[in-house]
Amino acid sequence: MKRFIHLLFLCLLFATSCKEKKSEFIELKTELNNWQPLFNGTSLDGWNMRILGYPLGENFGNTFRVSDGILSVRYDAYGDDFNNRFGALYFNEKLANYRLKVEYRFVGETAPGAPEWGFRDSGVQFHSQSPASLKPDQPFPVSLEYNLHGGNGTDERPVGAICANGMFVELNGQKNSSYCTPPSAQKTFHGDQWVTLEIDVKDSIITHYVNGEEILTYANPTYNPEHEIAKTLIVNGDARVKDGYISLQSNSHPIDFRKIELLKY
Repeated sequence: MKRFIHLLFLCLLFATSCKEKKSEFIELKTELNNWQPLFNGTSLDGWNMRILGYPLGENFGNTFRVSDGILSVRYDAYGDDFNNRFGALYFNEKLANYRLKVEYRFVGETAPGAPEWGFRDSGVQFHSQSPASLKPDQPFPVSLEYNLHGGNGTDERPVGAICANGMFVELNGQKNSSYCTPPSAQKTFHGDQWVTLEIDVKDSIITHYVNGEEILTYANPTYNPEHEIAKTLIVNGDARVKDGYISLQSNSHPIDFRKIELLKY
């Protein structure tokens, strides 16, 4: 009898384990099937560019271009002076809770006349104001930014800092005290290698990943009521930032993007 009960227990345990694994498999399969490509590999459909000094939608100098399945940011038509013509390529849909995955790599040389900090610097902006709402002389949107740094072959230049333009975030329960806050886990990538970043946004908790590793978590983004533009985005006294647009920066150093994917929650 004891042997029978023992065998019955093992069978039930095995069945429960299989059921749990099957459930996990179905959940994973569903998640994988729900990833949405935001870049089709052949065009800029679904995206719109805004470059400082030019009308919304004008792709000055063919800054944003597509070739061989890669979305490239280039400055070969800018002449000898970048002249602070910062820009970004905006996805057309406002987003709230999601996970964004982007593969990128830095290539080439910084544009002539670029600021010193522009060397292998770019970013993915999110929770951003709409591109149409930017003022003519406004170089960057009110937004959060997953900052992209590329190594110079020698020094550590960790990727994945959170830069908050016109916003505050909470890190370990404390409001950020600087424009950019470095990641908790610091990773530097030298050369022209492809790197995968992920931004997870769910119920006011935001997490940065690089190559699958969590590097930074923060929460509760709010507009800065003392920021000239951000204060105009506060509605009925509610400064919480719940959604916004995503965009890929053109900061003066050539960069490539591919496999831009979105998973909505």
